[in-house]
Amino acid sequence: MRKHLCIKGFLANYVLSPLCPIVKPIFRKVFRVEVVGLENVPPEACIVASNHRSHLDPPVLNAVFPEPLIFIAKEELFKVPLLGKLLPHMGAIPVKRGSGDLQALELTLSFLERGCKVCIFPEGSRANPGEFLKPKLGVGLLAIKSKKKVLPVYIDGTDKVMPRGKSLPRLGPTIRVVIGKPKDYSKETNHKEVAIRIMEEIKALSRL
Repeated sequence: MRKHLCIKGFLANYVLSPLCPIVKPIFRKVFRVEVVGLENVPPEACIVASNHRSHLDPPVLNAVFPEPLIFIAKEELFKVPLLGKLLPHMGAIPVKRGSGDLQALELTLSFLERGCKVCIFPEGSRANPGEFLKPKLGVGLLAIKSKKKVLPVYIDGTDKVMPRGKSLPRLGPTIRVVIGKPKDYSKETNHKEVAIRIMEEIKALSRL
């Protein structure tokens, strides 16, 4: 029921949702996706915070999680011909980079209140292979304001399968997804400090 609550519309309900149970296992097998810590995913709404090194990261996460994720995506992606048409049906939230997008924040909070899982990439853009970028303040603000738990996730290998500058994936390398335990930052007040702590939780997963 929750996937219909979070992602609405004809394409989402009658095409994407019915295909998910079929496509997900095929996707994981073709792209050699390994998952650690799936038992840490809470049944309730939460903020999924992941590192970001490839355009392949969102579909990998959607193939791993048992229910569809709502992604916070940069506004420019909604202008890409085919992708831009699909993103709204996939529940993606457009956000303007480089400024405090209050409309995107309010929409994200509304999804979380409805019981959805929202995925955000704290770094804001793709990092170079093996590297992490400084987190944006938005993830800290969202964690405090929503009072929802944050689920740290580390993805490794997507930058080898589909590196920056490539439009088609290269099959072969294994993709590894490590899911940590959910953290509660609802009683914190410093957005910057929380954002840094969330990023450190993601980095710690890379050492497992």
